Amino acid sequence: MRRAMILALLLLTGCATAPTQTNNVCAVFEQKDGFFNNWYKDAKSVEAEYGVPLPILMATIYTESGFQARVKPPRTKLLGFIPWTRPSSAYGYSQALDGTWAEYQRETGRYGAGRTDFGDAVHFVGWYHAQSHQKNGIPLNDAYNLYVAYYAGQADYARGTWRNKPAIDRTARRTAAMANTYAAQLSTCGL
Repeated sequence: MRRAMILALLLLTGCATAPTQTNNVCAVFEQKDGFFNNWYKDAKSVEAEYGVPLPILMATIYTESGFQARVKPPRTKLLGFIPWTRPSSAYGYSQALDGTWAEYQRETGRYGAGRTDFGDAVHFVGWYHAQSHQKNGIPLNDAYNLYVAYYAGQADYARGTWRNKPAIDRTARRTAAMANTYAAQLSTCGL
């Protein structure tokens, strides 16, 4: 009985831990190819459903959460040192906001989806990027602009207000570069 509990705990711990080698998409997939999860299959399924290339899906999650399931934005500080509120409700692998996640659940019918489940989070990212394509005409292979719309939101992207925010540009460039890196690595994965 004790061995079974230890084995179950080890299996569950393996599901909950973030990959340690996040700069190599092959390593990410190797670290998350197990009995309870298969991130590669999840991401390939989303790529097939929405047409968003797998490297862009993975680069978005890399940028948003570093593949950590329960990450939240850091708390602001009251009086410079007292932990206070968070700047947004972003949470999980995709850093989806509460309202956007609820919209995703309604529109897709995936009411049981969770932001800490990689399969659900990567599906959300694919859905959101497909929305950016439909609403703003962003090509599905344009990692830079897909990320800008993801970060700024569909309406702010359409208004162009993000152009006055250099941090968004820098982060989108970094995300696009990671998508290119991941695309080159995928050809060597043997998946």
